[in-house]
Amino acid sequence: MTTIERESTTVVSTATDTRRGAGHQMQAAPQHVCVVGPSTRFLSGITYHSYSTSRALSAHFKVSTVFMRQLLPAMLYPGKNRVGAAISNLELPDTIERFDGVDWYWWPTLFRALRFLARRRPDVLILQWWTGAVLHTYLVLAATARLLGARVIIEFHEVQDPGEASVAWASKYVDLVAPWLFRLACGYTAHSEHDRKLIADRYGLACYPSTVVPVGTYDNYRKGKRWREAPDECCNLLYFGVIRPYKGVDDLIRAFNAIPPHEINLYWLTVVGETWERWELPGELIDRSPYRNRITFINRYVSDDEVEAIFGGADVVVLPYKRASQSGPLHVAMNYGLPVVVTAVGGLVESVTTYGYQNTVVTEPADPEALVAAIRKAARLRGQQGGAVPGWSLTAERYRDFLESLQQLSYERRHKMTVRSR
Repeated sequence: MTTIERESTTVVSTATDTRRGAGHQMQAAPQHVCVVGPSTRFLSGITYHSYSTSRALSAHFKVSTVFMRQLLPAMLYPGKNRVGAAISNLELPDTIERFDGVDWYWWPTLFRALRFLARRRPDVLILQWWTGAVLHTYLVLAATARLLGARVIIEFHEVQDPGEASVAWASKYVDLVAPWLFRLACGYTAHSEHDRKLIADRYGLACYPSTVVPVGTYDNYRKGKRWREAPDECCNLLYFGVIRPYKGVDDLIRAFNAIPPHEINLYWLTVVGETWERWELPGELIDRSPYRNRITFINRYVSDDEVEAIFGGADVVVLPYKRASQSGPLHVAMNYGLPVVVTAVGGLVESVTTYGYQNTVVTEPADPEALVAAIRKAARLRGQQGGAVPGWSLTAERYRDFLESLQQLSYERRHKMTVRSR
């Protein structure tokens, strides 16, 4: 990495400089961006993000994609029973060329991906980062991109997947190998200022150019479908997303159980999500709940069509996380204009503030009593719209500005070197 590529820790301005010095002209802004992320075979929130980001960037750049197809041996994946299932409607426009995809064991898919990059020669390679399972492949893709003259950007969704980070050898592997990948990058993006600081502290990236690129509001679901078991006269509280220890679903069940009997007829709870990491406590609490007959529990990863109907039938979305980077379900809820209850952790509050989303109630994590009060407050917002949200246009604009700013930094560095050489 060149010196100039580490001179600024925060880069958000748009490069519009057209200065020339001693015959040295600023290079044209990047035209072709290649996004690397997971495919629909191992479907997750990062898959939806990769597709949505690619579509958004295509408004400003020529875009191509390289997908990680077989992320790891299927038997090791928490959602192993649905690997490869056709449960998503995700599509990319024909204008976006794609390679789908690279298998973790490489042969022969990695070499085909390298040939794809060599033929397309992108100006920028954006790597979606969240797990060490892709690290060895990302190293090769990033090194190849640099040899082809491309800049490499790391987009952080997590410092490291929380479940993976809890495994000592996996965490150590990332600590040892990830710095080699980051040395190939010229900058990184995070989804909040909170995450940007965590990333800089964990990986020593404080001197790297970086910016905050917010997650867009997922607008690929809204098609007017509606499904609910809750009676129409009560408030249908929805938790949506994978069920993991840090998601706080156990706190939500305890809060629902704490609603007084004279008040419970006002509420219904719908919990939709796939259990990961053998976190069975939420399901056990549901089975033992005194209000079991007012709880709908769908314990699996649902299809896109079901997502549309489930959110269409919800009145309030409750996300009681104990920690968070970002939340895909939060951004789906904002697309529907639904009232949301979020805990003051990670970048969640920053997300709703970024979009000026009004239908938000913030509460403290791991506090069922406070969560009950927040639910009551959010229920009074039922039927109100949270305001217009810009979809993925803001994401694309932030990326455009960041890439142009990196271009400006490189130009200034080359200009300084030219002056010094005289």
